[in-house]
Amino acid sequence: MPKRFSFPFISLTFALFCSVSFAAETFRVATYNVENYLDQPTESRKFVKSDGARAKIRESIHALNPDVIALEEMGSTNALMELRRSLKADGLDFPYWEHVQGWDTNIHVAILSRLPIVACHPHTNDSFLLDGRRFSVSRGFAEVDIKAATNFTFTLIAAHLKSRRPVSEADEAQLRLEEAKVLRGIVDEHFKADANAKLIVVGDFNNVKSSDSTKEIIGRGKFKLTDTRPAERNGDNTPNEIPRFEPRNVTWTHYYGVEDTYSRIDFILLSPAMTRDWVTNETYALTIPNWGVGSDHRPIVATFKTENN
Repeated sequence: MPKRFSFPFISLTFALFCSVSFAAETFRVATYNVENYLDQPTESRKFVKSDGARAKIRESIHALNPDVIALEEMGSTNALMELRRSLKADGLDFPYWEHVQGWDTNIHVAILSRLPIVACHPHTNDSFLLDGRRFSVSRGFAEVDIKAATNFTFTLIAAHLKSRRPVSEADEAQLRLEEAKVLRGIVDEHFKADANAKLIVVGDFNNVKSSDSTKEIIGRGKFKLTDTRPAERNGDNTPNEIPRFEPRNVTWTHYYGVEDTYSRIDFILLSPAMTRDWVTNETYALTIPNWGVGSDHRPIVATFKTENN
């Protein structure tokens, strides 16, 4: 059971390299900010995740039944392993996992997978210049190659960009935009290597689609990423009367208590090649009672087909 370390920050990967039978013709990829999933207090985050909140997180993941799920605001590897064990005890086993620790020592990006993770490329030391000062990408980026079928491998990149909370060091929007530029640079490197790269870019971007930072990640032109825009499965199915706008179905993913607002800041984005495998009518935002007990975010999921590849 190999584990891989990269310094000065740590990326841990668990994999069972065994013979796998790929019978399923579709698979599901989800992302979920689990709001301070801590098993012990940290310097800046004093409260551990309650039993009730952990149970609601597991309920949400079970309801999605994902094959791969990216997690933001995950605590230590111990916290991730507790979640993984608890899910397995309830019948949902994720034998493969990745945990990435960047400069933020409190919360991290992680991935759980039922499909084999065949390679890991964690981004833990990326930095940028802003007003003459150098800053590090706070949470880093998780990047893994996942084998979904005998002839189908894709790359998942998971991110958690700078929050909208003001900080003394610099403007929070500028910090987030610079992190987004670094992330888009990683995406562009894949396209330079392979114009038909199968990429899924997910996570908590901490701003809406029209923001400079989110638009930077989506990009433009030939290699623009497709926004899957998961929505509630509540029966809404009509287009917007104003053609340039999206349908008026319910897509929010985050509740911000300070403003008492709901917004869509969590995304699943696809490269052109991955878009061809996207199952649009099996892509949605989860709705369950008392969702907010688990997190201030709702998870979203997208489904993909593996046949004809």
